[in-house]
Amino acid sequence: MATFGTLSDRLTSTLANLRNKGRLSPADVDGTVREIRRALLEADVNLDVVKTFTASVRERAMEASASQALNPAQQVVQIVNEELVGILGGQQRRLEFAKQPPTVIMLAGLQGAGKTTLAGKLAKWLVKEGHTPLLVACDLQRPNAVTQLQVVAEQAGANIFAPEPGNGVGNPVRVAKDGIKHARDKQYDVVIVDTAGRLGVDAEMMKQAADIRKAVDPDEVLFVIDSLIGQDAVKTAQAFQDGVDFTGVVLTKLDGDSRGGAALSVASVTQRPIMFASVGEGLDDFEPFHPDRMASRILDLGDILTLIEQAQSAFDEEEARKVAEKFATDTFTLDDFLGQMQQLRNMGSIKKMMSMLPGAKGMREQLDNFDEREIVRTEAIIQSMTKAERVNPKLLNGSRRLRIARGSGMTVTDVNQLVQRFEQAAKMMKTVAKGGVPQVPGMGPIPGAGFGGGRGKKQQPKKTSKSGNPAKRAAEAKALAEGKPAVTSAGGSGFGLGRGAAGAPSEDELAALQKMLGR
Repeated sequence: MATFGTLSDRLTSTLANLRNKGRLSPADVDGTVREIRRALLEADVNLDVVKTFTASVRERAMEASASQALNPAQQVVQIVNEELVGILGGQQRRLEFAKQPPTVIMLAGLQGAGKTTLAGKLAKWLVKEGHTPLLVACDLQRPNAVTQLQVVAEQAGANIFAPEPGNGVGNPVRVAKDGIKHARDKQYDVVIVDTAGRLGVDAEMMKQAADIRKAVDPDEVLFVIDSLIGQDAVKTAQAFQDGVDFTGVVLTKLDGDSRGGAALSVASVTQRPIMFASVGEGLDDFEPFHPDRMASRILDLGDILTLIEQAQSAFDEEEARKVAEKFATDTFTLDDFLGQMQQLRNMGSIKKMMSMLPGAKGMREQLDNFDEREIVRTEAIIQSMTKAERVNPKLLNGSRRLRIARGSGMTVTDVNQLVQRFEQAAKMMKTVAKGGVPQVPGMGPIPGAGFGGGRGKKQQPKKTSKSGNPAKRAAEAKALAEGKPAVTSAGGSGFGLGRGAAGAPSEDELAALQKMLGR
């Protein structure tokens, strides 16, 4: 996901230049603030917002430099992060539901901002939250707007109230009022009113939106804005604020090459919170907006909390416990492997998940080259196997592998590689399940992880025996020599297991596992 891509690149690059500074001089602060100002302006952030932001950062950074902090770079990153959180709204603002249902949510915005699709995304999110939303089709002007909303509602698993065909036919104010009455009669607890937009702000559109607001008295009015709109964002937002007075903002198209200026400008200028963000084309690509998490993403500090929430919603806790037991008892099968892959896919785009990890920008090339269809190919191969073959891969002789390859549309080499990755993954997970520490390529020994607790120092085996019996002494020396007691060497793991030693995966095995997981 390229959320605030250009802005994020510039800010992280600017802040990275501070890492080698022992302390910050006023010149360092001025140079950093100058680069931040340039990055914000190139991202189409409003000039007044830029001035306020950089002035605050400069003042606080000067105070940090004067205090002669031990880690000035981290202090400046923290300052920029906190200021970003501030202009993004400070704290998350949740939907406010009516004490007496239904809660009425009105959507407003320009044509092309994605209001109709957003209505479906919001409805699906509300369904997951345990609500019963009703979509009301009040965009009766744009060609086929009613039909589009009907399709979106069906995909979202929500009902729709659309008594008029649209395409210029019908009174949107009357439809809105009738929709609220219908929701009360049928006991829907949330009503989402989709209103008409225009290619530009005009008096007729504002009057219609204001009339609908007056007629239905919504609990929330959400201003839907395209994140790619640039400098026009502030002017458009102020026009809607004057004409309709929205209560919150929804950002769309954050999955594009968004420069982010619209988000930063609108939230700061209108003093209205960003409440939701649309981060893709699918109906599930929708999430509540957390200013602190978004600021962390912009600065490449990661968004672990959102990643954890997605994992918790996709993975079955009981199933995970069973799989862990199978790893420990060496009964993990290709069926279990397939189930884990499918749960991983249910979390959404792996590229998006990986982009939430701290320092993800350093993996940009790998993320760009990762093929999401690899999971689909893996599923095809496993599903082409018989039940017995999935339970016991040792049955897979040459003829069986050829049959599986033909059945899945893959090659025998692809089948061989999948079986090999499965065996290596099972071996590694078994090591972890039994309390071992798998060797990670590129990492040195783990201090203090050896059996002797020698803080990584190599422990030399005893060369002599204290026995007075020469024969016994010779036997003990031979046993010591053949026993190869555990040592913690720079070339092995923290448990004294050399690369490729029994019980620990080798670098090739871990590389294959990383390939399997799409890393």
